[in-house]
Amino acid sequence: MPGTSFKVGDRITLKKPHPCGSRDWEVYRIGADIGMKCLKCSRRMMFTRRDAERKKVSIIDSVEVTDRSDSG
Repeated sequence: MPGTSFKVGDRITLKKPHPCGSRDWEVYRIGADIGMKCLKCSRRMMFTRRDAERKKVSIIDSVEVTDRSDSG
């Protein structure tokens, strides 16, 4: 695996639903593992890069984080 297709802020649909019933997650951390937060119940889970790639169905959208400075 040369790299990961995930970025912080991506919204991911997974194959199996979470116990709360949602399949939609948001990536909040990229590192040795991929940190994802359920968009329905806000539960946070860590997936290995391999598991995250295998469980992913699609990337819904990418929310870009912009640096806003108040220059008055």
